[in-house]
Amino acid sequence: MSHGTGETAGEITGETAEEITGEITRFLTDALRRPVGPDDDYFELGLVDSLFALELVTYVEQRFDLTVEVEDLDLDSFRTARRLTAFVRRKTGAETPDRTRAGDR
Repeated sequence: MSHGTGETAGEITGETAEEITGEITRFLTDALRRPVGPDDDYFELGLVDSLFALELVTYVEQRFDLTVEVEDLDLDSFRTARRLTAFVRRKTGAETPDRTRAGDR
């Protein structure tokens, strides 16, 4: 999302993918009150309900200054901290979808 300066959220903060993943992982660990790794699928582990999923979307929108549209609500983009990082980077223009898929393997 643009901030009126022509820069995206990732460019303004200068955050790398690893830094974003670390921050998301810390948020999840605190919110879920248990350790969560960057590749842990917290949905599959049964740690997340629909109310927390909404809280997660709100966190991402506020923290990274972006809007999650209805068409963005693909569970695969939100399953792990690493996948959520790729989503944030795509939305802020910091990463292209092709680079994201290659880095998610």
